[in-house]
Amino acid sequence: MTIYVSNLGYDVTEQDLKKLIRPLSEISSINVITDYNTGSSRGFVFIEMPNDTEAQKTISQLNGTELKGRAMLVQVARPKEEHKGSSQYSSQLVE
Repeated sequence: MTIYVSNLGYDVTEQDLKKLIRPLSEISSINVITDYNTGSSRGFVFIEMPNDTEAQKTISQLNGTELKGRAMLVQVARPKEEHKGSSQYSSQLVE
């Protein structure tokens, strides 16, 4: 399952996210979305997790919690085919 995490500070790193998530779930990959021109973070990431149950637990436990002073929005990412957008996944909830 892929989850979408937004409202991140631009200084949040992949390492910060790994420290936060590894106790809750195994991580397959983290894709920090960056600005094409500057290479700076755009404040959101997609995280691939091999275990759907652990991914759901991660969403439940982290949604609304603070990381570096900002409340994160954590939800299931929806594949691009279901939504028009520029990345592989979108931030809209799957019901």
